[in-house]
Amino acid sequence: MRKIILVGAFMGALASCTATEKGTAIGAGTGAIIGGAVSDSWGGAAIGAVAGGVAGALIGRSTERRGYCVYRDRYGRTYEARCR
Repeated sequence: MRKIILVGAFMGALASCTATEKGTAIGAGTGAIIGGAVSDSWGGAAIGAVAGGVAGALIGRSTERRGYCVYRDRYGRTYEARCR
């Protein structure tokens, strides 16, 4: 029963977030679980949380502006423009 309440609270907290915030939270949680399971240490869980959070934020951000893509110019600078 406790797990159901925790999952419900977590889902309720994410309901009002933006796509980037949701992606960050889900990615960090998943990364922490996988990193902890693979390394069997708190350090591995922390590294997994950071990596998952970054990946989740990038994925979440890409869904916020539909129809826009991130490009690089010849100098390496990034910019957003309508997808081609």
